Amino acid sequence: MKLAQSPAFRVGLSISIATGLYGVSFGALSVTSGLDFWQTMALSLLLFSGGSQFAFIGVVAGGGSGVAAMSAATLLGMRNGIYGMQLNALLQPRGWRRFAAAHVTIDESTATSTGQTDPAEQRRGFWTAGLGIFVLWNLFTAVGALAGSALGDPKQWGLDGAAVAAFLGLLWPRLKGREPVAIAVVCALATVLAVPFVPAGVPILVAAFVAAVVGWFSHGRSDEGLEPDVDPYAEEHEAARRSGHSPGDAS
Repeated sequence: MKLAQSPAFRVGLSISIATGLYGVSFGALSVTSGLDFWQTMALSLLLFSGGSQFAFIGVVAGGGSGVAAMSAATLLGMRNGIYGMQLNALLQPRGWRRFAAAHVTIDESTATSTGQTDPAEQRRGFWTAGLGIFVLWNLFTAVGALAGSALGDPKQWGLDGAAVAAFLGLLWPRLKGREPVAIAVVCALATVLAVPFVPAGVPILVAAFVAAVVGWFSHGRSDEGLEPDVDPYAEEHEAARRSGHSPGDAS
């Protein structure tokens, strides 16, 4: 099969462009939150997990410590470890590819890969989305960081709370179902109540603890929860759900 004819390649490429462009906002918000250009690039290159990166700079912008910022980022990045176990069994990378695959295991590369039924297409989709987003995300992060450096004091432009707003904008559309929305509201309330009494950065850890406790004792529907940032096969999955078949079933 020619590369241009591969559905996984086309989906992975389109997601790479759409997601990579969002790196502009991270770069700009990072430098206006107090990180310099090289710190921003190191965070983007080494951490490479959009939600975790926004959580990190959100804590930093609020005056939180480095430990609190890393704790918040780690909590959100734990899902990539779960993806990694699934993809390791699915793709079975060998040698240096295992390290590369681990680094580009994110929501989008996971969704693109697992949306395919052919093993070759699964690998092609994973690497196209993973490497494509890595290159474009970091490229546009640099563009955003350079633009943000020219803005000066973030408070002058009302950007001191923009990192938190951007993270919420990234998170909220992914909440599907009444139970996760209710948990999010409870966690938000816990965060607001904790802010006056604990150092900056700690409220998000309080919210994570509350979410873990509530999630442990709740018994919601198994199909409710956090959705990937991008589902490239949303229409196919919805049609399959209505027909009662999985996307890979033969008709």
